[in-house]
Amino acid sequence: MDLETSLQKLFLLHTFGIKLGLENITGFLQHLGNPQKFLKAVHIAGSNGKGSTASFIESILQESGFKVGLYTSPHFVKFNERIVISAGGGSAYGGNGKQIDDEYVAAFISDNEKYIDEHQLTFFEVTTAMAFEYFKKMEVDYCVIETGLGGRLDATNVLDALAVVITSISLEHTNVLGDTIKKIAEEKIAIIKDETKVFISNLPKTAEEVVEARCLETKSTLYRVKDYIHLSDDEFNFKFDDKTLLKINPPLRGRYQKYNAALATLVVSKTFSIPDKKNYLNGISNVTKNTGLQGRYEYFHKNPTIIFDSAHNPEGVENFLTEFNTEANLYRKKTLLFSAMRDKAIDNMLTMLADYFDEIFITGINYERAASIKELSEICDRIKIEYKTANSPIELVRKFITKPKDECLIVLGSMYLLGEIKTGLLR
Repeated sequence: MDLETSLQKLFLLHTFGIKLGLENITGFLQHLGNPQKFLKAVHIAGSNGKGSTASFIESILQESGFKVGLYTSPHFVKFNERIVISAGGGSAYGGNGKQIDDEYVAAFISDNEKYIDEHQLTFFEVTTAMAFEYFKKMEVDYCVIETGLGGRLDATNVLDALAVVITSISLEHTNVLGDTIKKIAEEKIAIIKDETKVFISNLPKTAEEVVEARCLETKSTLYRVKDYIHLSDDEFNFKFDDKTLLKINPPLRGRYQKYNAALATLVVSKTFSIPDKKNYLNGISNVTKNTGLQGRYEYFHKNPTIIFDSAHNPEGVENFLTEFNTEANLYRKKTLLFSAMRDKAIDNMLTMLADYFDEIFITGINYERAASIKELSEICDRIKIEYKTANSPIELVRKFITKPKDECLIVLGSMYLLGEIKTGLLR
């Protein structure tokens, strides 16, 4: 089976939707020889910041000379972005941020096609198993694994991790995870197993109490990033030890990214024996180069300015707007291109965004979970927001590049929207 046929087969598995539960993935992994049992993993859950924090952790470990596997989702342009191996310390492996080989993807699907069909595995189940098998085969030292949806019944929750990280908890996927912060927290913290090191960023009080209770139940050790942050003047510092402060200055825009970088520093410092402070600083400053991280307040074009941001829920939008406010007055006209998954809090996000833009375009995404233009239009009409429709978001971005230099376009609402546009522009 060639790569194109394999990927077509894999993407068709989206038709099975999202199946929460561990029976399918457990059976498939047993069929593969339980590769997850050979992995030393950091397991990351959260509503926002998972991908950035995972990338910071991977980058620090890479700068420390380890061979590291990174599993994140979704991808922007190419499926292979989801499964990446990096090797630091001048490794002969072949460099940093090496995506899974096309040949491996094709062979994995071909070799397991009969099992996948007979058990009607989902896209995420197959992709997760592929990542675990690949990381085992490539003999990574450590791997950093991002959950998909939730935690308790997520396909990645077969891991017995070295460390568990909860980046944030906010209202999302309420139709699946629950309609309160407490219920959502209970789903996400289920990745905490017995006697685990647990790391959290700044969580709502209710969510933090849920984490604390789970840690007591499992005899796990809890580390809060807020206990390790030292602010002085305009500097954001991490208290590495009693005598050492590390200045946290990531290349990614936004104060929330400083917290993500500090959280990653805390995870690595308390989980791995890495005393050299330079590895942490280099890991943070080189995160984009080392991991290929994109879509986080990303300047896609300058003069006119086009910014891609993967904010996909109210908390993410709030973080984006806090940062955007620092430069919004530089632009004579500000335009928003928006789309989102239908299970997101679309009305809340659009209400938050509406006052910041002179013109709002809504568009659809070629993905089964995405809200249609019709659905987005009905929401805009209901909350009384003026809007225009964009049947071709790719063409809208392409034309915007010819606009006056003092205009700005923000593309926001879903990572799938950013990926679709990037893919189209590359073609």
